[in-house]
Amino acid sequence: MTQQSSPIILLVSLGTSRIRPEGMLMTTRKIRIGIDVGGTFTDAVALDDETYEIIAKEKVPTTHHASQGVAAGIVQAIENVLRKNDISPKDVVFIAHGTTQATNALLEGDVAKVGILGMGAGGVTGRADKETTVGDIELAPGKYLKTEHEFVDSSRLTDNSVRDAISALRARGAEVIVASESYSVDDPTNERRVIDAARKEGAVATGGHEISQLYGLQARTRTAAVNAALIPKMMETADMTEEAVRSSGIEKPLMIMRCDGGVMGIDEVRKRPILTMLSGLAAGVAGALMYEKVTDGIFLEAGGTSTDISAIKDGKVMIKNAQVGGHKLYLTSLDVRTLGIAGGSMIVVRDGVIADVGPRSAHIADREYEVFADAADICDPKVELIAPREDDQPDYAIVTCSNGRGYALTLAGAANVLGYVPADDYAAGDVEAARRAWAALAELLGSSVNELCHQVMDIAMAKIQAVVDSLIADYDLDPNIIRLVGGGGSASVVAPALGKRMGIQHRIAKNAPYISTIGVALALVREQIERNVSNPTDEDIRKIRHDVTEVITRAGADARTVDVTVEIDSQRNILRAVATGATELRTKDLASTAKTDEQLVAVVADALRIDASAVTPVAAEGRWHTYLAEIEKKTLFGLMRSTKRVVRVLDDDGVIRLQRDDAKVLVFTKGQLAHEFTELVDGMTTYTDAGATLPKVFLFFGQKMSDLSGVQNKEQLMGLADMELEFADDDQRIIAVAARA
Repeated sequence: MTQQSSPIILLVSLGTSRIRPEGMLMTTRKIRIGIDVGGTFTDAVALDDETYEIIAKEKVPTTHHASQGVAAGIVQAIENVLRKNDISPKDVVFIAHGTTQATNALLEGDVAKVGILGMGAGGVTGRADKETTVGDIELAPGKYLKTEHEFVDSSRLTDNSVRDAISALRARGAEVIVASESYSVDDPTNERRVIDAARKEGAVATGGHEISQLYGLQARTRTAAVNAALIPKMMETADMTEEAVRSSGIEKPLMIMRCDGGVMGIDEVRKRPILTMLSGLAAGVAGALMYEKVTDGIFLEAGGTSTDISAIKDGKVMIKNAQVGGHKLYLTSLDVRTLGIAGGSMIVVRDGVIADVGPRSAHIADREYEVFADAADICDPKVELIAPREDDQPDYAIVTCSNGRGYALTLAGAANVLGYVPADDYAAGDVEAARRAWAALAELLGSSVNELCHQVMDIAMAKIQAVVDSLIADYDLDPNIIRLVGGGGSASVVAPALGKRMGIQHRIAKNAPYISTIGVALALVREQIERNVSNPTDEDIRKIRHDVTEVITRAGADARTVDVTVEIDSQRNILRAVATGATELRTKDLASTAKTDEQLVAVVADALRIDASAVTPVAAEGRWHTYLAEIEKKTLFGLMRSTKRVVRVLDDDGVIRLQRDDAKVLVFTKGQLAHEFTELVDGMTTYTDAGATLPKVFLFFGQKMSDLSGVQNKEQLMGLADMELEFADDDQRIIAVAARA
């Protein structure tokens, strides 16, 4: 079992042939290498780029106390993987690092003091002064981000007034300067003026406009302050890690995992370290999403201390707004919910009964798991109740043996005893050792080993089910068709038992203990821009698409791989563009692993729990396959029957990427956009007294899936469709799916 850690990923391209010393010609292959920096060890894993199979593993002690910090261990791990696998550093085309540095810094209060220079003019001066005074921000119980504040009237802004304000903030201990002006998203000139002045004074500085382009001065200032507080620590870490990579001979730029599941360049980390917050949690679900090919499901990444739980719908992970200290930030992250239940969770005993499981784990108590001991070492065990930490109650059960050894009773032990963990699993241990340890508790409580283990599993699974139920409700998932996917070292401790309890099918992710590492290895570059725009025009939409494409290509994405989704939030007047792209064009032959028509039909039938004969192929284009299925529904004790026609779109890998029930499919060419496509939209538009409601429209062609469902009127939809097809040939076949909203 391993503690949560910070993954670092190298994607290594080997596109040439080399001569072995013996003179034999060796054909090289593309390799992806992941490095996971743990509390005790730094693990390196080599992945085959074609199959994503793990082909090599290396382990070195994590170098916490070296002059280079953990970077020294990273260097050693990289060198071991490259040398032992005959990989040249010059063949490395991509390296990404998923880090918990920002999250840990916030939790521990290890952040810089921030000086906020607020600005505003005219009638908003008083309000701007108030809204840029955010005070001390609580990061965790007893941990605060300290801020100082100065305000300057923008209408009387001079070089002297800016310098005086910066000097006052630095005199009060501010290490980083934040410039925050009302309406700076429209004109950031004054914020840039302050940033330049601060840097001339030798201070690190940033501005609200660099973090978000949304109105809302207080939230923008707060987000900028949290970001600024992380800059010194993250710059130090980024510089050290980047130098570690360079020292290994790798020439490609370092990429960093973001909290929304994408990656960004190291230079962006130096400016926007806040985007790495929670990126460690994002890595696991990103791996499940891309490596396991999940359509709809719940992903559970279980380690030794906690389980991270997230929802996947239509092959996409769910996103939410992040918060710090109960305050909303202008930051989106994957919706990953963490619960203090995992393989190492200890057993709480009160008043002669099992009262709870967790949140303390064997790792926290610095105890070995009973199930990972040799049965011979569990001799004459006696139960003791301990406090894992000083402020805990002494009610966590361990066993001490006559040979002086002591072991924690754990959830992993109970799962092994009950047969949930296969013999070849990462979490598999010595069942006899676990039974001997649990027998001591059974004797103390007047019960049997199996009965106690069932009690423990019931308590733990009830806690996890509560979180899973909330995700199912929040994202309107169908419990009848979703799958539970287990990842992490304790995947088999949690997923099978939860699936049995909830009546939901489960599977353990391949290479489950390394799923986070794989997630960073496969992550795409991702960028998002949000702007406050009321009733956006075609020009507004074109501008934001252009801008987000520019940003993501500067971040390292190949322009040919970039997909952009535009959304219009009419209630909050927000225009949003999200872009994803790969750092290089994938050369893998997708057709070599594509599923057959029969296999794709079987996927649809299995997901809908109907016979394959009820599934009809409709159209195929590029990597996309569209099917129509008929579902018969019986009511009134079978006396009444109705048939529902549903549409499902799958990719070559067999992942259902779109699920719509009341929908129609059209196959057309770009030249038919103004006629056939328009008729489809008109025919699926719903008219009521409140006006026209557009259908949700999606386009599929080549490698692209274009989501046009975020617009509010027909003109916007047609304009966006035209933009998406701008570079397509006139005879390009396109699949359109229109579903009533």
